[in-house]
Amino acid sequence: MSLSTITAPNEQALRPLRLVDLAPATAPLDVVSPPPVPLVDGRRVPYANLDYAASAPAVRAAAEAVAELLPRYTAVHRGAGWLSTECTRAYERARGEVAAFLGCRPDDQVIFTKHTTESVNLLASALPPRTRVVAFDSEHHANLLPWPDLVRLPAPASPRAAVASIGAALAVLGDDAPVLIAVTGASNVTGELFPVADITRLAHRFGARVFLDAAQLAPHRPIDVAALGVDYVAFSGHKLYAPFGCGVLAGRSDWLDAAPPHLAGGGASALVGDATCDVTWRTGPARHEGGSPNVIGAVALGAVCAELGATDWQRLVDEEDALRRRLATGLARIDGVRQLHLFGADSPRVGTVAFIVDGWSAGLVAAVLSAEHGVGVRDGLFCAHPLTRRLVHEAGGDPSTTQAVRASVGLGTTVDDVDRLIAGVARLVGKGPAVPYAVIDGRYAPVDDPRRTLSF
Repeated sequence: MSLSTITAPNEQALRPLRLVDLAPATAPLDVVSPPPVPLVDGRRVPYANLDYAASAPAVRAAAEAVAELLPRYTAVHRGAGWLSTECTRAYERARGEVAAFLGCRPDDQVIFTKHTTESVNLLASALPPRTRVVAFDSEHHANLLPWPDLVRLPAPASPRAAVASIGAALAVLGDDAPVLIAVTGASNVTGELFPVADITRLAHRFGARVFLDAAQLAPHRPIDVAALGVDYVAFSGHKLYAPFGCGVLAGRSDWLDAAPPHLAGGGASALVGDATCDVTWRTGPARHEGGSPNVIGAVALGAVCAELGATDWQRLVDEEDALRRRLATGLARIDGVRQLHLFGADSPRVGTVAFIVDGWSAGLVAAVLSAEHGVGVRDGLFCAHPLTRRLVHEAGGDPSTTQAVRASVGLGTTVDDVDRLIAGVARLVGKGPAVPYAVIDGRYAPVDDPRRTLSF
């Protein structure tokens, strides 16, 4: 976005970015940018990161939280030493910052996990017996594969159709067993927003609960669990500018406190007797956070949540949407480029654009953008195979094409990043690749790639 970025020195040799390389006078939500990246023609250019939907770069608030904690971090909760008590305070303060960022209710739990996938698996293991889960087959695999008794609904053609489909499913399922509606806030393929509040109101009328997969929503829109009414929510730190292996599951306590611990072991147990089965498990977040937690990841995530919670969200949304529209408009002007949509080209969405290019495989498009233009995108099926295959087919491209390219923006994205991608795709369509490419180690790459001898 138009926010300034932190840039490392422009050196001839690439090397790891150290905290001392960062410009000192920057804002907490400025991203930590990598050194310039090499191209096949020998030049180095600033990296145009358009792969935020996969992982977002860290922001200054996360980098500073890590740098501050590293010299003094230690185990939490069970130590009497000064550092242990201080780290415990920092860890629990981070939990409070996440709860505030999500707008949690006073009795909601905030459990730290590794990522969204683990959060969903944790909730799946905590469901009461006979619980039926309802989800669209447009969901990310993390919100399809873990559920033990899943009712898969066809991907909806519109937000209104999504609500109607959920209502029809609830009417058939009845109320003789618990029901959980699992829905994404924003598609990880197209970025389109789902009508979460409407789905939640409908679900609650039937006595069902709602789980919100906010992995793609949390970095782009404010979330208020209490206002939305959702019962559970999950997201990943590595998509929220704190990429240090920390995720969150937050929500109502009753199912979580009644479930077996997600990780049986130290911290989850309150009392262990002499007999193997004589165990009293804790309640609250500790029940599912067995073992030594990722303290640094949690503190970094808490710092980012605190900064985002205090920012002007409308400004961020407006800047991001302007970049997304510029990207979509630029790609639409290139012959043979077909963009993917679930609800329609004008549907509200976060900063994600997925597309195919007639005559060129998605993997080759991504490789050319990287090697010749210094642009990072994602290609493939995006861990949402049923949806991506359907949308590629509906886009009307080459029948043999099953994969797509996805570009996504966020904090730190610039107009130049977007324009470089558009120019790169236009050049590929008009003139073809500048150098020969082949599938090497499973991915397209330049045949004689001088960058192979370089390393970070």
